[in-house]
Amino acid sequence: MDTTVPPASPVCREVRDRRGRVYRVGESDVDLMGRARIWMVVLPWVGMTGVSGAAYAWIAAQAALRDTPGGGGELFRAACLWLSAQATVAFPAGRARESGRLSARRAVVSGAAGVLLVCAAVAVVPDPGAARVALAVLGGAGAGLVQATCWSVPGTWYPERRGGPTALVVGGLAHGAVPVLLLAGPGAGDPRVLGASGAGMCLAVAAAGWFLRCPPRNWWPPHHDPLTAARRAREKNPPAVRHHTPGQAARTPVLWVLWLCLLGAAGVTVLGVCLPAPAGRGPAFGGAAPDATAWAVVAGGAAVGAVGVLSDRFGRRAVLGAACALLGLARFGAAVAGPGDGVPLLLGCAAAAGLAGVAVLALIGALAADHFGENHSASVLGLLAWAWLLPPALLTGTAAAVGRVPDLHGTLLPAGCTALACTVPALFLKAPGRPSARRIVPNPHPLGEEMA
Repeated sequence: MDTTVPPASPVCREVRDRRGRVYRVGESDVDLMGRARIWMVVLPWVGMTGVSGAAYAWIAAQAALRDTPGGGGELFRAACLWLSAQATVAFPAGRARESGRLSARRAVVSGAAGVLLVCAAVAVVPDPGAARVALAVLGGAGAGLVQATCWSVPGTWYPERRGGPTALVVGGLAHGAVPVLLLAGPGAGDPRVLGASGAGMCLAVAAAGWFLRCPPRNWWPPHHDPLTAARRAREKNPPAVRHHTPGQAARTPVLWVLWLCLLGAAGVTVLGVCLPAPAGRGPAFGGAAPDATAWAVVAGGAAVGAVGVLSDRFGRRAVLGAACALLGLARFGAAVAGPGDGVPLLLGCAAAAGLAGVAVLALIGALAADHFGENHSASVLGLLAWAWLLPPALLTGTAAAVGRVPDLHGTLLPAGCTALACTVPALFLKAPGRPSARRIVPNPHPLGEEMA
């Protein structure tokens, strides 16, 4: 992984805990990069928000294809390719960064350049025809480089309380939709304007990525003793016993429990966002529910930073279980929302689903570093990227059937049960190598008993 310093400075020292994990202590964030580490939260947030907004802008610019024969299928296939390429590059990009072949700066800048070319092509030629497939793959690969990098950077700079910073950056997935919703309005919007706005957001992403840095391996902030400080937080979110490589992490059941939990939450979130929209177009809902639902989802997802702060205080496992439960309850609420007074309930459930769905992604990203360490977090998160992006990729591949779902309630109720089922493994997650409880060994020679 790219680092910000040459060799260790004279003030740097290594501290080992009782399990042998090494902490590099002594160098401050200002010593390493000349600025406070809060910038390594702000800049990744700009990158995540900008590239997400560019992706939304590109998809919104293609929405006019739905009005042409077969255009909807082309749009859905292109979106599926975008998401598949985005998930595919996450793990190789993480491995390249950890080996030193790809710096965080280069990953974000090159990824932003790829998405910029795609958005610029849309602005110049709104319907590129046969080139749409190549543009979708290029844009998805660029977005994957940016998002995978921005997802992993905050946790390395805040190893003692990574929940809040990670959640704030992941919240950029929802923040990026705001300018697109404003530009698109109630209709599809002007493809040229949307493409130009996406290109502008990519320029902001490239500017933010130019200043991205990663700390040295095992770095720990000097004002927090890794062995004694913030004891309550460490009891709620105990650090990894050691730094696991992706292969070592893949051989533990913990990674696949996280993977399945994220897969279920992602599928429930996407279904919950898409399925109420066709019902909301009916006259009983006034035809305005789909647009209002989109705003409600964005508003809920934008508040995910508070969930990360709560996870630092009360424990990520407990907050993750609560987020999965909230996601399930939101699906049950959407299922019972009916005509008339059902619109407020539908919007409230959409906001809750947006908050819970993005919170699960942020919390699992932080838990991955808690369980497997920070040194290989980029590639471990790359393994988890498929769990988050596979459901929307599959749904967009078959999205033509969404508007013809015969039984909306019969689809939302199993989705709610799936989300509730995800709460069970979330509450029992445990870092590999860490005992679930302290073993008590009885004294072989109690008091009053003479030794033989």
